[in-house]
Amino acid sequence: MRKDASVAADTADARSGMKREAIEALFERQQECWDNIDAEGLAADYADDVVVESPMAGAHSGRAAAEATIKAFFAAFIDMKMSTDGLLIDGNRVARIAKVEGTHIGTFLGLPPTGKHFVLPVVFLYELRNGKIIHERRIYDFTGLLVQIGVLKDRKST
Repeated sequence: MRKDASVAADTADARSGMKREAIEALFERQQECWDNIDAEGLAADYADDVVVESPMAGAHSGRAAAEATIKAFFAAFIDMKMSTDGLLIDGNRVARIAKVEGTHIGTFLGLPPTGKHFVLPVVFLYELRNGKIIHERRIYDFTGLLVQIGVLKDRKST
């Protein structure tokens, strides 16, 4: 490793408190939780004072609030799956490029189930400190999700 790359890696480790391998292990654990619809397991990787920003739930803080929003999403889409296309790791920041899909089987935002399937490309941006997620920003087309599950009509079909 070049000297400047080594210094950059050391600086990154100091910012996040984690080595790259530990970050990869955290996201492998997160993927297992997504695969098992395990909101409690996902929330365990959040810091007590985490801030999560989401088109669906807005901004909320604290592990308990984050877990509650994940549980609500899982309850509405109990067959939901996330497949990760890639992780971009830069020091204490991680970008997850993924696809979420499922079927609207349970109540979602007070709306009765439509039984319709959705596929949604997503990007989640994370900031880490001392082995925990301290900030998460979820980026996806919320309106597109509502169109796919039949809550909103697509302009093309009106």
